[in-house]
Amino acid sequence: MTEFHVANALFERIDRYGDRTAIRYPRNGVWNEISWRSLGEQIRAAAKALLAMGVKEGEMVGIFSQNCPEWIMADHAILSLRGVTVPIYATSTAKQAEYLVNDAEIGIVFVGALEQLDKLRAIHDGAPRLRRIVVFDETIPLAGIPNAVHFKEFLEEGRRAGNDEELEARRGRASIDDLATLIYTSGTTGEPKGVMLHHSTFYHCFDAHEKRLEVSDRDVSLCFLPLSHIFELAWTRFALNQGMLVTCCDDTAKIVEYMQHEHPTIMCAVPRFYEKIYATVFEKLESAPAAKKKLFLWAIRTGEQAFLLRKEEQPLPPFLKIRHKIAEKLVLKKIQGIVGGRIRFFPCAGAPLSKKIEEFFHAAGIMIAYGYGLTETCATVTCHEKFHFRPGTVGKPIPGVQVRIGENGEVQVKGGTVTKGYYKKPEATAEAFTPDGWFRTGDVGVIEDGFLSITDRIKDLMKTSGGKYIAPQLIETLIGNDFYVEQISTVGDLRQYVTALIVPAFDALEEYARKNGIVFNSREELIQHPAVIEFYEKRIRENTRELARYETVKKFRLLPRPFTMEDGEITPTMKLKRKVINQKYQDVIEKMYE
Repeated sequence: MTEFHVANALFERIDRYGDRTAIRYPRNGVWNEISWRSLGEQIRAAAKALLAMGVKEGEMVGIFSQNCPEWIMADHAILSLRGVTVPIYATSTAKQAEYLVNDAEIGIVFVGALEQLDKLRAIHDGAPRLRRIVVFDETIPLAGIPNAVHFKEFLEEGRRAGNDEELEARRGRASIDDLATLIYTSGTTGEPKGVMLHHSTFYHCFDAHEKRLEVSDRDVSLCFLPLSHIFELAWTRFALNQGMLVTCCDDTAKIVEYMQHEHPTIMCAVPRFYEKIYATVFEKLESAPAAKKKLFLWAIRTGEQAFLLRKEEQPLPPFLKIRHKIAEKLVLKKIQGIVGGRIRFFPCAGAPLSKKIEEFFHAAGIMIAYGYGLTETCATVTCHEKFHFRPGTVGKPIPGVQVRIGENGEVQVKGGTVTKGYYKKPEATAEAFTPDGWFRTGDVGVIEDGFLSITDRIKDLMKTSGGKYIAPQLIETLIGNDFYVEQISTVGDLRQYVTALIVPAFDALEEYARKNGIVFNSREELIQHPAVIEFYEKRIRENTRELARYETVKKFRLLPRPFTMEDGEITPTMKLKRKVINQKYQDVIEKMYE
């Protein structure tokens, strides 16, 4: 443990695997491969170029890019120098990027595309420490930008630098106690905070995952979520540490295409990914012939019966075994084919996932290793085990992590995966821990038979004027699972009843309108059509039929445009900024309570 260091561990894998493929990635419609040996050579070249630029030990270096092999190379090059990687979401606004660059005192930033380069140039005057920009996309003209260089040229600078001894000396001084990464929180309720994650944090994260999950160097991990998100960053570092082949997804809109091309065995995803697949499957089923619908539902019921037995390590009775083989051949294999056909399990976290959807995927033969974590815990608190897990919960604490329920039902965590605090924010750090050293997650939960369930965020809980407590995430999950709903924000704090602002999934809604003879000339006109409002009323009522009466949405309004980061309504991790939304739509909300 004392010698562990993320970058040095990777170089051990590079020496072990040599000419085997480490990374696959698409570019200009062509799939490319990078061997472990080539990956190591490019990381060393990047590290030496950073050294030549004067990067000091402990210095913060930013990465402002979509997923790509260069992201991974830059990350490990920074770590090789005992530097600190600061990820910035590729979708961040210029203002958000400026805050991070200044707060972390960043002098060098790697950028992916023209969009990120333009944002950095826009904040140049407001970020006085920023001295150099390294651009991954070599098709972007850099003439007239004196502080910018293409990554390819940057690597050549490193190869010519001749500072190999200094690089090896840095690596030799590397310590498990070094700060590895500074990841900023979403800032849903205020100013973003830089979460300090040390190499020791990743050591405990990797160790816990090795003990909980069955993985090997034969696995293929598709890097789908942004590497700027701790869930994907921690997982991809772990995957490389295990010798897996990592495939980079540079365009989330093509994820199904990429899965069917690359056939991954493992892929991290957030609940919205499963919700969309589930909604699409059942939307198509609604218009299917009766016989096909009957066959599909029979296959899912059969799959569920088999799953419930296998989950408990029990053999299938002969007749069920035969039925399940038929169900797999006729239906279940086709569902598995949507996600590439080879998935062994999906690590899943980041938001609530309905039990119904989780059980559907398990019935289809697709294992979801649902878990729970935060940026402050290196995305590692709980996770389903291979057997004897309980759908509808986020599993049991992962090895080396302790969980308890504190005041107000708050989930509190202790263990090696927990951050040591927030960068330059001692007061916020002190507030984040209990007097006896447990991290306050801010989430509300319960533990039953060792299984943790998350019910909501403490700051999100609403109390009606009648004194009833409402958990908005539950309501939003039930309604948001719908094929025709893109976004939803509930309202109800200190109000007589619950209401909701809903952004329709307009592609689906417009198709529905055309099929049903609903005439419209604009989205504004479409969402005000009585037939559309009635359509949503019925779906909301059906999707929330299991809620208590005081939890149900009594009124709602359909919105013509989505909540966006640019308007400050959502965070880079797609979390709602409720205060901003409620202020912006105050007039609309008040009319629902007249």
